[in-house]
Amino acid sequence: MSEQAVSAILSFVASRPTGTTCPSEVARSLAKDNNAPLDWREYMPIVHDAVDDLVELGEIVLTWKSSSMTERSGPDRISSPHKQD
Repeated sequence: MSEQAVSAILSFVASRPTGTTCPSEVARSLAKDNNAPLDWREYMPIVHDAVDDLVELGEIVLTWKSSSMTERSGPDRISSPHKQD
C-alpha cells in the first residue's frame, strides 16, 4: 500500500467530514505533488489499492449515489465511516 496514497485519501476524508471524495481527486493530487499533473491516471492503480486496503481496515467507506458498497466496483465515492449528514 502506498503510504503517500493512504495519507492523501485520509486527508481528503478528514477535510470533508460531511462529504465524499472521488478517487480521481486523490490521483490528481498525487500527480500534482509529484510534478506530473497530466499523468494523474497513472496514479489510479495506487489509489485503488490504497482504497481497497482502507476499506478492509474500516478506515473509509465506499458509496455510489448514496448507496453503500462493500467493495470497489465501477464508480465510487470515498467517505469517513463516521460521516455526519
